[in-house]
Amino acid sequence: MTEQHHPGDGSDANRSGRSPATADQAPSRRRSPWRWYLDVPLIWKLGVALVLGVVVGLVVGPPVTVIEPLGEIFLRLLMMLVMPLILLTLISGVASVSPKTLGRVGGKIFVFYLVTTAFAISLGIGLALLISPGAGLTLTGDEEAEAQEAPGLAEVFTNIVPENIFTALSEGEILAVMFFAIIAGIALSYMQDSTDERLAGLASLLRRITEGGLEIIFLLIRGILQYSPIGVFALIAVAVGETGADALLPLAALTGVMYGGIALQIVVYTLILLVFRAQIGRFFKAAKEPMLTAFVTRSSGGTLPVSTQAAQQLGVRKSVYSFTLPFGATVNMDGTAIYVGAATVFVANVTGTELTLLQLVTIALVGVLASIGTAGVPGAGLIMLTMTVTSAGLPMAPVALVAGIDAILDMGRTMCNVTGDLVGTRIVAQTEEGMLVDGSTEDEPDEEPHTPGADP
Repeated sequence: MTEQHHPGDGSDANRSGRSPATADQAPSRRRSPWRWYLDVPLIWKLGVALVLGVVVGLVVGPPVTVIEPLGEIFLRLLMMLVMPLILLTLISGVASVSPKTLGRVGGKIFVFYLVTTAFAISLGIGLALLISPGAGLTLTGDEEAEAQEAPGLAEVFTNIVPENIFTALSEGEILAVMFFAIIAGIALSYMQDSTDERLAGLASLLRRITEGGLEIIFLLIRGILQYSPIGVFALIAVAVGETGADALLPLAALTGVMYGGIALQIVVYTLILLVFRAQIGRFFKAAKEPMLTAFVTRSSGGTLPVSTQAAQQLGVRKSVYSFTLPFGATVNMDGTAIYVGAATVFVANVTGTELTLLQLVTIALVGVLASIGTAGVPGAGLIMLTMTVTSAGLPMAPVALVAGIDAILDMGRTMCNVTGDLVGTRIVAQTEEGMLVDGSTEDEPDEEPHTPGADP
């Protein structure tokens, strides 16, 4: 914008008394409505879209369905990215951990993250089944008819191994794509450490291609998130227009289930810390700042610098937290797991679907596996929800209701994610000799001067 003018032009005009207002007004005239829209925080845009959607839906009523294609485009954009996101994030994430690093610390923190995530999604499913937040709300149309019957248990495990990865990608077979991505990532990790220069060179090239593909996906996600207020407005307006005010109470119930689950998960973290004789007051004194930062920014990755400082205050060595915290920002999604479990049951309630035990197991399994490849950025939880809803054979239409309050739910679940990262880091450090220094807030001099995981 103003870079096209010489830097001294405005100041010279002010000193000589020549049209200072012209220099001041030029930037505002050149500021486009699109730039102004981009500068508004996404959470505010989604909040406004939610409120406007509810108001317009209540006022206009059923005729508001004329804007339904705007919401359908939003859902299609989300579905478009699910498969490439799973494939690229899992391959890149697994390959980033070299075979040599997969030692005691890596193994312990990985098990901790998976166990707590499995517990969290089970907690979300259990609370939602107990309360049934979507009961009594029915969307018009043929959504219920679209629900698919779940396959048998033997078929589920057999289908995890794909016959053709391209067929699995095109047909949306999530578990099969995850399986292929995990084993491909492990193979790429071993190739990187190969003594054969040709294999190592090919691995480096493949890693760069994968990371480049990820950057493309992240750019697309950011673009879709800019469109999301329009999609959310249309989806909420249509949903409320067709169902009336009946949609508001179930959404409030889902929010209550979500935050109730987060509160219980934090209680579980406290009990784990007590088992390992950690000082609860000291832990939460150090963790309160990253918890608040995560709540506001809704980004586990963006909170990493603050989480690193908290780990130092807890006396954790850099050789532990430099791996566990960045790894947790991608793998550990306890809050998101609660959200996914509760929201998937909400979708089933809305469509009148009685979830079978096999479907519940599938939801939990997909939720845990999807947490491995879900990036710690705002909006990723909505894509993870799309995965579980699809894997359970449920229709996507009710996800519109959840998308409308996603920003509100995202703040709490991100805070829970970051808290779990710090709890796991603290516990693993205590189980490793010399990795926890009580009362220390500084790195020990015998450690490496730099660790890649500690970069912002």
